[in-house]
Amino acid sequence: MKNKRSLLLIAGLLASMVVNSCKKENQNAIQMLFTGGYWQLASVIETRFTGNTADSTDTLNTQCSLNQKFTFNINGTCTYQNFDCVAQPVATGQWSLTSNQLYLQSTITCKDTSAAGSSKPFSNAQIYNLGQYSMILITGDIQPNYSLTKPRKQIQYGFIRIVSP
Repeated sequence: MKNKRSLLLIAGLLASMVVNSCKKENQNAIQMLFTGGYWQLASVIETRFTGNTADSTDTLNTQCSLNQKFTFNINGTCTYQNFDCVAQPVATGQWSLTSNQLYLQSTITCKDTSAAGSSKPFSNAQIYNLGQYSMILITGDIQPNYSLTKPRKQIQYGFIRIVSP
């Protein structure tokens, strides 16, 4: 009877080791949060600073009726639809995280309402918040060391995650 229990225990341990030893994807938890569903733009806030004092804050894109979607794929590609509330073909590019996983880097070039007519809005975006269903990216003048007298501008993009059924 003791031998049967020992054999069952050993067989159970071996089975659990086989099940738990499956090869894992080369992704961490933060990368998995990016790629689960798509991110729909919820808000855009532009803040102008002098030093560390906010001079003005404007909420942008409030009258936009177009859905703006940012999608990250496991293979490192990404897409953005209708950036800056401009109806346009889907912009495509690559995405990655910096080694400290605090910044998103993307090669997407989107049409926009600037004088140039296009930009790379998320070429270097600070990840301010990344939760299971919300993400805030800050772009613009995001360097950690800045002049106390030089004006700078930051744009905060707030997204909510939509998980496809």
